[in-house]
Amino acid sequence: MEAVSDTDVQFWMAKAMNWGEDLSCSALLDTSRHLCSLRSFLQQVLQGLQQMSSTSEAMKTFPFVGQFLGRLCWNPCVIADERSQRLLLRCLSCLYSAEPLNAVERKANMWIKVVSLMTEEVIKSCDGLPNTARCLNGNIHTMSTACVALVTCPEMSPLIGALLKHFMLCGSSCLNQEFIKEINEALISKRLVLEHEAVVNLWCYSPTCLEGAAVSFLESVLSGHETMTQSLDKHVNDSLLPRASAHHCHIFLTVNEIYRNVLTEIDENLAVRALIQVFTACFLQRLTGQKPQDRLPLRAFFPNVTPCLLTPLLTAPSEVPREAWLDHLSWIRSLLQSVTENEEAGEDGRAYQAVFEAWFLLVQCGYWVDTAAELLVLAAPENAKSLLWLLTFFHHPTNRGHQRSQQTAVAREAWTHLRMLFLTRPPPPRHLCAVKELLSSSFSANLVLHLFSNFTVFSHGPVSIITEITDKVLTEAAVKRRALWILALIRCRLNSAATRDDRVYSRLRTLQDTLLQT
Repeated sequence: MEAVSDTDVQFWMAKAMNWGEDLSCSALLDTSRHLCSLRSFLQQVLQGLQQMSSTSEAMKTFPFVGQFLGRLCWNPCVIADERSQRLLLRCLSCLYSAEPLNAVERKANMWIKVVSLMTEEVIKSCDGLPNTARCLNGNIHTMSTACVALVTCPEMSPLIGALLKHFMLCGSSCLNQEFIKEINEALISKRLVLEHEAVVNLWCYSPTCLEGAAVSFLESVLSGHETMTQSLDKHVNDSLLPRASAHHCHIFLTVNEIYRNVLTEIDENLAVRALIQVFTACFLQRLTGQKPQDRLPLRAFFPNVTPCLLTPLLTAPSEVPREAWLDHLSWIRSLLQSVTENEEAGEDGRAYQAVFEAWFLLVQCGYWVDTAAELLVLAAPENAKSLLWLLTFFHHPTNRGHQRSQQTAVAREAWTHLRMLFLTRPPPPRHLCAVKELLSSSFSANLVLHLFSNFTVFSHGPVSIITEITDKVLTEAAVKRRALWILALIRCRLNSAATRDDRVYSRLRTLQDTLLQT
């Protein structure tokens, strides 16, 4: 690294003092003539600062740097040159101390706050007339370019937020694409924290960033099942995706399409289904919380679905009296069954697409399938038929080889064994073995596990017996992980229930802990 000479320091300090904030033609001309050599000097200073272990050491080694950089920050010609501005801000970032230990470091932080002045400038441009804002687009692009190397500096967050807000308010600002890319990568890697509004503005500005956020969150769900299954609804809300989707229809449609495509590739993955279900539930809660005049119709968010399905499925169980659940589920079953019958009669692409759209909406509104599984725990045989059909369609939407009747028969067989296993004392070994055998079948494993998990939570037997049955039936690690996702969905549904059943909550917590420990 080339050393910073005293002669250079004296020369550039004199220049910075002479230039000041002078806007005269002679001052601007002199500044312009020296910009190239100024950038070379700033590069030397930057390399020197990067070698320092602390702000105090930097200020001791380069005592001139604070005053010098501070004066340049007020020079309009230097700030307007994006390469000079970038070097200037990078030098300033080297002086930032997250926890200043002395007066020198506190002073350095004060100098760095020239960034807040830029933030104010951007905000003022947003508050002005549209034409004025458009005239400032060159400055906006220059600022965003200068911020590329500094997005992870905490002091830059307000400026980044203001730049993103400028786009949302003015609709025509041209932000540097490298700046957008750096922000996105820093957010995903958690090296940058922005206000919620700024994150949503980023997603509105860049579909690529939105897609990256949705995929990154999906990956975190798939890789962190132990954490996610404990409070999936909290993690989903913390992602900001439901909130952003409720305010911006195109965000919901984009996220929905991503998760829909993933589901078509791995439709048996319970973690993906769980994420889609909880994301939709959190989104609907946010949407319902909006003022009626600000709320788009549901049809805008679900444009491909048969309209008659929207109201019954998008109405949450907590909005329907418990005594009306069975009738509501019978209504849903009859609507879905008519769609499948059209497929079987038509055998064309449109009929198949209609079934897929209906099934995907059922996955999104899987809380009604969970409600059906809960009712099956204590349901009378005459009420079980429609509930079992719904559960079967949820897990086996296609009728390849006309297997739907066979799949429904398996569901009824599993339900019969589970009733005997959980409602008889002591639990009959024959039925325990039959349930284990059904769980080992790839043909119906998730359907049987769905029923089994609900019996463990909502049957009235002692917890000790329930956990004993669970230990004997769920012996494989992979099956336990799948069961945890089903329990996670039960937990999310109970969290939004109109009333709280402490007995059920306690049992659910015990079962989750047991499966996690083993």
